[in-house]
Amino acid sequence: MTYSITRRAALIGSACAAMLALSSAPSQAAAKIQRVVSPGGIEAWFVQDATVPLVAMEYAFSGGASQDPSAKPGVANLVADLLDEGSGDLDSKTYHERLDRRAIELSFQATRDHFRGSLRMLKDNKDEAYDLLRMALTSPHFEPSDVERIRAQVISTLRRESTNPSSLAGRKFLEVAFGDHPYGKVATGTLESVPKIEISDLKDYARRVIAKDTLHVAVVGDVDPDTLGKLLDKTFGGLPAKAELTPVPDVMATKPPQRAFVPLDVPQTVVTFGGPGINRHDPDFMAAYVVNHILGGGGLSSRLYKEVREKRGLAYSIYEALIWMDHSALFIGNTGTRADRAGETVDALEAEVRRIAEVGPTQQELDEAKSYLKGSQMLALDTSSKLAQAMLQYQLDKLPIDYIEKRNAIVDAVTLEDTKRVAKKLWGDGLLTVIVGRAPQAAAQPAAATPPLKAN
Repeated sequence: MTYSITRRAALIGSACAAMLALSSAPSQAAAKIQRVVSPGGIEAWFVQDATVPLVAMEYAFSGGASQDPSAKPGVANLVADLLDEGSGDLDSKTYHERLDRRAIELSFQATRDHFRGSLRMLKDNKDEAYDLLRMALTSPHFEPSDVERIRAQVISTLRRESTNPSSLAGRKFLEVAFGDHPYGKVATGTLESVPKIEISDLKDYARRVIAKDTLHVAVVGDVDPDTLGKLLDKTFGGLPAKAELTPVPDVMATKPPQRAFVPLDVPQTVVTFGGPGINRHDPDFMAAYVVNHILGGGGLSSRLYKEVREKRGLAYSIYEALIWMDHSALFIGNTGTRADRAGETVDALEAEVRRIAEVGPTQQELDEAKSYLKGSQMLALDTSSKLAQAMLQYQLDKLPIDYIEKRNAIVDAVTLEDTKRVAKKLWGDGLLTVIVGRAPQAAAQPAAATPPLKAN
């Protein structure tokens, strides 16, 4: 999982219902991924699927919010919100009318390390859909009136988040974990930074980041490889050949234990917890993924859910997940509880984390986790959009094109000894904990301001 900034989709009316019905049809070609290279040299991972007359494409450029100017977090997010607000010879209103008329779903988002996009359309509308995307990427307007309108929307959201305990906890956690590193800044920006972003910042970001040399593409749907190659060239061929990215240093999250308290007069106290994670290409990654499922990633079956929710009734829900990025990795979790039970909740989750670090999981837990993770894979890829998203993520993670076929064997190879070793590695030092709410007993210990950087 990585932190993403959501975008609205341009899909309305009766065409919306039709599109959603089509997109829910299961993909039957998960194991038939092929590599397509366009005449102009643009590569895509592709699954040809004529089950429904639909084409879904996911793509990404390296960069993301980590390329924001250091004093102006939120630039990438604002660019993502503005690319479809008029481009080429179309103003914002006309551009969206074109999308709506053909039920074309187009969106952009900035994650930590990538500027991502999604395009989905009926087969018969593919030429117009790809042309509208081409215009958005190559000739966005960034008209002052559109910029100010979208900026106002972002600022309104940031104001709401300034009194939202979950948002405050997430922001504080990143600050504690990463300090002044780009990962320590909130991708959506701040109430101080967003008003300072100028149109020149938006244009400069788009010029530096949206380029062919860092492009990755995944396509699933009813189109043949030759036609897809021509569409890729038409859409991306006019982009700059090379991006101009600012280097981002590798960073280790702050070593636990640390605790921070953010006072907020709300009925429910929010607890966000985590610590240094494990990189995607670490040999122990799959063992970490499996044991993390046992601790907190398995929903109702996880240890944290059973201990905190079922046995003690301290929270309605609790989750924990691994997050891997290009230059660091985390495990992070979240729960909410009554203010007068915040201390008890923190004690319970810390005790469970300590227990799995010291003892590890049982063989039964390992067997059940493996069975679930293997059986759920295909269910997680049951639509063309989900499959395209997974194929793109595999590319960004630098995994082989046949990873889907190999994954279950990799899960099967995890041993009990592997999970015990990795559990100690992940959770043996305790937790970084951020508490937001009324609980006075959760007063903070000072947190390290800046974690150590690693050489690239």
